Amino acid sequence: MNTNSERVALSVNVNKVALLRNSRHLGIPSVVRAAEMCLKAGAQGITIHPRPDERHIRASDVAELHALMQAWPEREFNIEGNPFHNLMDHVRVVRPHQVTFVPDSEGQFTSDHGWTFPQDAESLKPLIDECKALGVRVSLFMDPLPEQMAAARAVGADRVELYTEPYAASWGTPDNAVQLHRYADAAAAATQAGLGLNAGHDLNLDNLPAFVTAVKGLQEVSIGHAFMADALELGYSATVQAYLACLAK
Repeated sequence: MNTNSERVALSVNVNKVALLRNSRHLGIPSVVRAAEMCLKAGAQGITIHPRPDERHIRASDVAELHALMQAWPEREFNIEGNPFHNLMDHVRVVRPHQVTFVPDSEGQFTSDHGWTFPQDAESLKPLIDECKALGVRVSLFMDPLPEQMAAARAVGADRVELYTEPYAASWGTPDNAVQLHRYADAAAAATQAGLGLNAGHDLNLDNLPAFVTAVKGLQEVSIGHAFMADALELGYSATVQAYLACLAK
């Protein structure tokens, strides 16, 4: 288990590249080219979140990114989304390294909460079992609630991804220390339960170093919106390097 003496992996979410491309019919910017440039710059993985309405990532993107990742066998392809919508259709075809189950609704603007146990256990278990039978690691998107971690492990999850928007929203306020303590406690509970630990949502160059320092056992962060905002100014390669430097701290 990573104790933060090892490098925390950066998985770049390229959804926003697809969102910009979809605003016209020219095929630019290229989602595959963005992913390739991030991988060449040292990103350890690529994340996508295809939704049923294809407002950003399309089915064709999933196939093309899967093909790209064959040239990078040591890097991770992570597909996230709601397993009760269209996610499993993609997982069954491409068999990514990791799938992250997220309980968002079809028209939801962005993910805003995690799974809840025991309420979600019965419906999730057969899909978790199916993914693991396909050789796909399963991560569950979870709120930072220590008491929920053992239940996530019991239902078959390999990892949890801590939903970090409350931490990010508290950045620069007196509540930040309290929020950071919540995530450290949840991480400790996840580790104790035998879970791997990911995190994501609104992490950025400002708030990431403190989070990585405080949250022990962190293995991977998935960053999209802030990453792409920085890349508009710095370029993909420089932005990857900037985030990797934060993770190294």
